[in-house]
Amino acid sequence: MKIDDPRQFGKVAVAMGGTSAEREISLTGGRAVTAALQRQGVDAVAVDIGDRPLAALGGKGFDRVFNLVHGRGGEDGVLQGLLEALGLPYTGSGVLGSALSMDKLATKLCWRGAGLPTPDWVVLREAGDLAACSGRLGFPLIVKPILEGSSIGMSKVEMAAELQDAWEAARDYGPVMAEAWIDGEEYTAAMLQGEMLPLIRLETPRAFYDFEAKYRADDTRYLCPCGLPAAEERALQQLAARACEVLRVSGWGRVDLFRDRQGRPWLIEVNTVPGMTDHSLVPMAARAAGLDFERLVWRILETSVAR
Repeated sequence: MKIDDPRQFGKVAVAMGGTSAEREISLTGGRAVTAALQRQGVDAVAVDIGDRPLAALGGKGFDRVFNLVHGRGGEDGVLQGLLEALGLPYTGSGVLGSALSMDKLATKLCWRGAGLPTPDWVVLREAGDLAACSGRLGFPLIVKPILEGSSIGMSKVEMAAELQDAWEAARDYGPVMAEAWIDGEEYTAAMLQGEMLPLIRLETPRAFYDFEAKYRADDTRYLCPCGLPAAEERALQQLAARACEVLRVSGWGRVDLFRDRQGRPWLIEVNTVPGMTDHSLVPMAARAAGLDFERLVWRILETSVAR
Protein backbone atom coordinates (compact mmCIF):
# COMPACT_ATOMS: atom_id res chain seq x y z
CA MET A 1 0.00 0.00 0.00
CA LYS A 2 1.40 3.38 -1.02
CA ILE A 3 1.55 6.05 1.68
CA ASP A 4 2.17 9.72 0.87
CA ASP A 5 1.72 11.44 4.24
CA PRO A 6 3.99 10.44 7.18
CA ARG A 7 1.10 11.10 9.56
CA GLN A 8 -0.68 8.07 8.12
CA PHE A 9 1.90 5.83 9.81
CA GLY A 10 1.07 7.19 13.26
CA LYS A 11 3.55 6.57 16.06
CA VAL A 12 6.14 4.02 14.92
CA ALA A 13 8.32 1.86 17.18
CA VAL A 14 11.57 0.90 15.50
CA ALA A 15 12.18 -2.36 17.36
CA MET A 16 15.85 -3.26 17.68
CA GLY A 17 18.37 -4.98 19.90
CA GLY A 18 16.85 -8.07 21.44
CA THR A 19 19.06 -10.75 22.93
CA SER A 20 20.39 -12.75 19.99
CA ALA A 21 24.00 -12.96 18.85
CA GLU A 22 23.12 -10.29 16.27
CA ARG A 23 22.09 -7.71 18.89
CA GLU A 24 24.79 -5.13 18.13
CA ILE A 25 24.16 -5.27 14.38
CA SER A 26 20.47 -4.72 15.05
CA LEU A 27 21.15 -1.68 17.24
CA THR A 28 23.39 -0.10 14.60
CA GLY A 29 20.87 -0.60 11.82
CA GLY A 30 17.95 0.37 14.03
CA ARG A 31 19.45 3.74 14.84
CA ALA A 32 20.05 4.40 11.13
CA VAL A 33 16.45 3.45 10.25
CA THR A 34 15.00 5.61 13.04
CA ALA A 35 16.97 8.64 11.90
CA ALA A 36 15.97 8.11 8.25
CA LEU A 37 12.28 7.91 9.16
CA GLN A 38 12.48 10.97 11.38
CA ARG A 39 14.12 12.98 8.59
CA GLN A 40 10.99 12.29 6.54
CA GLY A 41 8.60 13.47 9.22
CA VAL A 42 7.64 10.05 10.60
CA ASP A 43 6.98 9.94 14.35
CA ALA A 44 9.54 7.15 14.85
CA VAL A 45 10.91 6.06 18.21
CA ALA A 46 13.93 3.76 18.69
CA VAL A 47 13.00 0.91 21.05
CA ASP A 48 15.54 -1.61 22.34
CA ILE A 49 13.28 -4.53 23.23
CA GLY A 50 16.01 -6.32 25.24
CA ASP A 51 14.59 -9.45 26.80
CA ARG A 52 11.17 -7.87 27.52
CA PRO A 53 9.47 -7.14 24.20
CA LEU A 54 5.98 -7.00 25.73
CA ALA A 55 7.04 -4.36 28.25
CA ALA A 56 8.92 -2.43 25.55
CA LEU A 57 6.13 -2.36 22.96
CA GLY A 58 2.82 -3.02 24.72
CA GLY A 59 0.64 -0.18 25.98
CA LYS A 60 3.00 2.58 24.76
CA GLY A 61 0.68 4.14 22.21
CA PHE A 62 2.46 2.76 19.17
CA ASP A 63 0.44 2.38 15.96
CA ARG A 64 2.87 0.04 14.21
CA VAL A 65 6.33 -1.53 14.47
CA PHE A 66 9.29 -1.40 12.12
CA ASN A 67 10.94 -4.68 13.09
CA LEU A 68 14.72 -4.65 12.87
CA VAL A 69 15.42 -7.31 15.51
CA HIS A 70 17.68 -9.92 13.91
CA GLY A 71 17.97 -13.57 14.88
CA ARG A 72 16.14 -15.46 17.57
CA GLY A 73 13.33 -13.60 19.25
CA GLY A 74 12.96 -11.14 16.39
CA GLU A 75 13.27 -12.96 13.09
CA ASP A 76 11.88 -16.37 14.04
CA GLY A 77 8.16 -15.69 14.47
CA VAL A 78 8.27 -15.04 18.22
CA LEU A 79 8.09 -11.23 18.04
CA GLN A 80 5.67 -11.48 15.13
CA GLY A 81 3.31 -13.61 17.25
CA LEU A 82 3.49 -11.11 20.10
CA LEU A 83 2.70 -8.22 17.78
CA GLU A 84 -0.23 -10.15 16.31
CA ALA A 85 -1.58 -10.66 19.83
CA LEU A 86 -1.12 -6.95 20.61
CA GLY A 87 -2.85 -5.96 17.38
CA LEU A 88 0.19 -3.99 16.23
CA PRO A 89 0.90 -4.03 12.48
CA TYR A 90 4.56 -4.72 11.68
CA THR A 91 6.95 -4.81 8.77
CA GLY A 92 8.01 -7.91 6.89
CA SER A 93 6.97 -11.53 7.05
CA GLY A 94 4.35 -13.02 9.33
CA VAL A 95 4.71 -15.73 11.94
CA LEU A 96 4.94 -18.69 9.55
CA GLY A 97 7.27 -17.10 7.01
CA SER A 98 9.56 -15.88 9.78
CA ALA A 99 9.67 -19.21 11.59
CA LEU A 100 10.33 -21.26 8.47
CA SER A 101 13.05 -18.94 7.16
CA MET A 102 14.94 -18.69 10.46
CA ASP A 103 15.19 -22.48 10.65
CA LYS A 104 17.73 -23.48 7.98
CA LEU A 105 16.63 -27.12 8.08
CA ALA A 106 12.93 -26.27 7.68
CA THR A 107 13.87 -23.91 4.85
CA LYS A 108 15.72 -26.63 2.95
CA LEU A 109 12.98 -29.19 3.52
CA CYS A 110 10.39 -26.78 2.09
CA TRP A 111 12.55 -25.97 -0.91
CA ARG A 112 13.39 -29.60 -1.58
CA GLY A 113 9.70 -30.49 -1.32
CA ALA A 114 8.85 -27.77 -3.84
CA GLY A 115 11.51 -29.02 -6.23
CA LEU A 116 13.81 -26.02 -5.78
CA PRO A 117 17.59 -26.50 -5.90
CA THR A 118 19.44 -26.40 -2.57
CA PRO A 119 22.70 -28.15 -1.64
CA ASP A 120 22.61 -31.54 0.07
CA TRP A 121 22.92 -31.54 3.84
CA VAL A 122 23.30 -33.73 6.92
CA VAL A 123 22.03 -32.87 10.40
CA LEU A 124 24.82 -33.35 12.97
CA ARG A 125 23.08 -34.48 16.13
CA GLU A 126 25.94 -36.48 17.67
CA ALA A 127 29.58 -37.35 17.08
CA GLY A 128 28.59 -40.49 15.19
CA ASP A 129 27.00 -38.36 12.46
CA LEU A 130 30.35 -36.85 11.48
CA ALA A 131 31.59 -39.89 9.59
CA ALA A 132 28.31 -40.25 7.72
CA CYS A 133 28.50 -36.56 6.86
CA SER A 134 31.97 -36.95 5.38
CA GLY A 135 30.90 -39.89 3.24
CA ARG A 136 27.74 -38.27 1.95
CA LEU A 137 28.86 -34.68 1.32
CA GLY A 138 32.60 -34.97 0.74
CA PHE A 139 34.90 -31.97 1.19
CA PRO A 140 34.93 -29.07 1.38
CA LEU A 141 31.67 -28.55 3.22
CA ILE A 142 30.25 -25.92 5.53
CA VAL A 143 29.05 -26.47 9.10
CA LYS A 144 26.44 -24.07 10.42
CA PRO A 145 24.02 -23.59 13.32
CA ILE A 146 20.48 -24.27 12.14
CA LEU A 147 18.92 -21.38 14.08
CA GLU A 148 21.41 -18.50 13.72
CA GLY A 149 22.01 -15.78 11.15
CA SER A 150 24.87 -13.52 10.02
CA SER A 151 27.13 -16.57 9.51
CA ILE A 152 27.54 -16.84 13.30
CA GLY A 153 29.10 -20.17 14.33
CA MET A 154 29.78 -21.21 10.72
CA SER A 155 32.98 -22.88 9.52
CA LYS A 156 34.22 -24.04 6.14
CA VAL A 157 35.71 -27.53 6.56
CA GLU A 158 38.37 -28.67 4.11
CA MET A 159 39.15 -32.12 5.56
CA ALA A 160 37.79 -34.72 7.97
CA ALA A 161 40.26 -33.75 10.71
CA GLU A 162 38.59 -30.30 10.96
CA LEU A 163 35.02 -31.54 11.22
CA GLN A 164 34.90 -32.26 14.95
CA ASP A 165 36.11 -28.77 15.91
CA ALA A 166 33.67 -27.12 13.50
CA TRP A 167 30.76 -29.13 14.91
CA GLU A 168 31.69 -28.28 18.49
CA ALA A 169 31.97 -24.57 17.65
CA ALA A 170 28.58 -24.54 15.95
CA ARG A 171 26.66 -26.49 18.59
CA ASP A 172 27.28 -23.69 21.11
CA TYR A 173 24.42 -22.01 19.21
CA GLY A 174 22.02 -24.98 19.16
CA PRO A 175 21.30 -27.67 16.56
CA VAL A 176 23.83 -28.03 13.73
CA MET A 177 23.86 -29.07 10.10
CA ALA A 178 26.55 -29.62 7.49
CA GLU A 179 25.95 -28.53 3.92
CA ALA A 180 27.73 -29.41 0.70
CA TRP A 181 30.05 -26.64 -0.46
CA ILE A 182 29.15 -25.04 -3.80
CA ASP A 183 32.15 -23.99 -5.83
CA GLY A 184 31.10 -20.94 -7.77
CA GLU A 185 29.86 -17.37 -7.48
CA GLU A 186 27.81 -16.08 -4.56
CA TYR A 187 24.84 -13.76 -5.09
CA THR A 188 22.16 -12.15 -2.99
CA ALA A 189 18.70 -11.17 -4.21
CA ALA A 190 16.72 -8.57 -2.26
CA MET A 191 12.93 -8.49 -2.38
CA LEU A 192 10.90 -5.36 -1.63
CA GLN A 193 7.11 -5.32 -1.75
CA GLY A 194 7.06 -8.35 -4.01
CA GLU A 195 9.61 -6.99 -6.50
CA MET A 196 13.16 -8.27 -6.87
CA LEU A 197 15.94 -5.68 -6.71
CA PRO A 198 19.16 -5.94 -8.76
CA LEU A 199 21.40 -8.86 -7.80
CA ILE A 200 24.65 -8.31 -5.94
CA ARG A 201 27.64 -10.59 -6.48
CA LEU A 202 29.82 -11.05 -3.40
CA GLU A 203 33.56 -11.56 -3.44
CA THR A 204 35.76 -12.02 -0.37
CA PRO A 205 39.36 -13.16 0.07
CA ARG A 206 38.25 -15.01 3.20
CA ALA A 207 37.25 -18.70 3.21
CA PHE A 208 33.62 -17.62 2.81
CA TYR A 209 31.34 -14.63 3.36
CA ASP A 210 31.51 -14.85 7.16
CA PHE A 211 30.61 -12.38 9.94
CA GLU A 212 33.90 -10.51 9.54
CA ALA A 213 33.43 -10.17 5.77
CA LYS A 214 29.84 -9.01 6.24
CA TYR A 215 30.26 -6.35 8.87
CA ARG A 216 33.91 -5.40 9.42
CA ALA A 217 36.21 -6.18 6.51
CA ASP A 218 37.08 -3.52 3.98
CA ASP A 219 38.27 -6.00 1.34
CA THR A 220 34.86 -7.54 0.62
CA ARG A 221 33.72 -6.65 -2.92
CA TYR A 222 30.09 -6.00 -3.79
CA LEU A 223 29.38 -6.05 -7.53
CA CYS A 224 26.11 -4.42 -8.57
CA PRO A 225 25.43 -4.67 -11.47
CA CYS A 226 26.37 -8.28 -10.82
CA GLY A 227 27.91 -8.87 -14.25
CA LEU A 228 25.48 -11.53 -15.49
CA PRO A 229 23.66 -11.19 -18.81
CA ALA A 230 20.18 -9.74 -18.24
CA ALA A 231 18.37 -13.01 -18.98
CA GLU A 232 20.51 -14.95 -16.50
CA GLU A 233 20.04 -12.32 -13.81
CA ARG A 234 16.27 -12.44 -14.35
CA ALA A 235 16.32 -16.23 -14.02
CA LEU A 236 18.05 -16.00 -10.62
CA GLN A 237 15.64 -13.27 -9.50
CA GLN A 238 12.68 -15.45 -10.49
CA LEU A 239 14.13 -18.38 -8.56
CA ALA A 240 14.62 -16.16 -5.51
CA ALA A 241 11.05 -14.91 -5.79
CA ARG A 242 9.80 -18.50 -5.89
CA ALA A 243 11.99 -19.35 -2.90
CA CYS A 244 10.30 -16.56 -0.94
CA GLU A 245 6.85 -17.66 -2.06
CA VAL A 246 7.41 -21.25 -0.89
CA LEU A 247 8.45 -20.03 2.58
CA ARG A 248 5.62 -17.44 2.80
CA VAL A 249 8.13 -14.60 2.98
CA SER A 250 6.45 -11.24 2.43
CA GLY A 251 7.11 -7.51 2.56
CA TRP A 252 10.87 -7.54 2.24
CA GLY A 253 13.72 -9.97 2.59
CA ARG A 254 16.92 -11.25 1.04
CA VAL A 255 17.73 -14.59 -0.59
CA ASP A 256 21.32 -15.88 -0.62
CA LEU A 257 22.28 -18.23 -3.43
CA PHE A 258 25.21 -19.61 -5.41
CA ARG A 259 25.77 -20.28 -9.08
CA ASP A 260 28.16 -23.17 -9.62
CA ARG A 261 30.83 -23.55 -12.32
CA GLN A 262 28.28 -25.18 -14.63
CA GLY A 263 25.88 -22.24 -14.23
CA ARG A 264 23.41 -24.12 -11.99
CA PRO A 265 21.76 -22.11 -9.19
CA TRP A 266 21.66 -23.27 -5.55
CA LEU A 267 19.51 -21.65 -2.85
CA ILE A 268 21.19 -21.24 0.54
CA GLU A 269 18.94 -19.28 2.90
CA VAL A 270 16.53 -16.37 3.34
CA ASN A 271 16.80 -13.42 5.70
CA THR A 272 13.41 -11.96 6.63
CA VAL A 273 14.90 -9.07 8.65
CA PRO A 274 18.05 -8.20 6.69
CA GLY A 275 20.73 -5.88 8.02
CA MET A 276 20.49 -2.12 7.53
CA THR A 277 24.03 -1.01 8.41
CA ASP A 278 26.53 0.73 6.13
CA HIS A 279 27.83 -2.72 5.07
CA SER A 280 24.36 -4.15 4.41
CA LEU A 281 23.17 -5.56 1.11
CA VAL A 282 19.53 -4.50 0.81
CA PRO A 283 20.39 -0.76 0.91
CA MET A 284 23.07 -1.46 -1.70
CA ALA A 285 20.62 -3.20 -4.03
CA ALA A 286 18.05 -0.46 -3.45
CA ARG A 287 20.54 2.22 -4.51
CA ALA A 288 21.14 0.30 -7.74
CA ALA A 289 17.36 0.41 -8.31
CA GLY A 290 17.26 4.17 -7.72
CA LEU A 291 16.08 4.10 -4.09
CA ASP A 292 18.09 6.01 -1.50
CA PHE A 293 18.13 4.90 2.14
CA GLU A 294 15.25 7.20 3.14
CA ARG A 295 13.00 5.94 0.37
CA LEU A 296 13.93 2.35 1.16
CA VAL A 297 12.95 2.55 4.83
CA TRP A 298 9.71 4.32 3.86
CA ARG A 299 8.88 1.48 1.44
CA ILE A 300 9.65 -1.12 4.10
CA LEU A 301 7.43 0.69 6.60
CA GLU A 302 4.63 0.64 4.03
CA THR A 303 4.61 -3.17 4.32
CA SER A 304 3.17 -2.77 7.83
CA VAL A 305 0.22 -0.85 6.41
CA ALA A 306 -0.47 -3.58 3.85
CA ARG A 307 -0.65 -6.02 6.75
